[in-house]
Amino acid sequence: MENILLLIFDVLNFGLLVFLWWFSIKNYKALPENIPTHFDFYGKADSFGNKKYFYLMPVFLTIFYFLFLFIAIIPESANYPVPITEKNKDSQFLIMGIFMRWLFLLLALIFLNNQDYMLRYSLSNTAKPRVAFSTLLFSIIGSLVVLFIFVGLFK
Repeated sequence: MENILLLIFDVLNFGLLVFLWWFSIKNYKALPENIPTHFDFYGKADSFGNKKYFYLMPVFLTIFYFLFLFIAIIPESANYPVPITEKNKDSQFLIMGIFMRWLFLLLALIFLNNQDYMLRYSLSNTAKPRVAFSTLLFSIIGSLVVLFIFVGLFK
């Protein structure tokens, strides 16, 4: 069962990475020469740059993908909040594997949301993000709380 869950996460995460690249390549020509590269707390662009910066999100997400993949494949390389013993090793590695995949999923959604917002804001400065950044940030914080609860239960 756990292998099926991990496989679903792996396929979904790789699909999101491919989709971000496809979205970026597809919409690159529609961008003006200067695009927003940073947004303030209120969602207004406060820094602009060349449209080549539109490829930063896919590049960074690709780097994160391989980093998360490394940690998922070699779980001993991760830092655990509890000591790893022979008794808890399998459960802790499974929890870390699921969490790393879940965290990458949230990160990919943040990058996709930001890339979409960057595109729409470039075309119209009245555009709003589809999902508020605070919602995505609280999702990550909530996930960390759930992680620590599960790690504590299976230590």
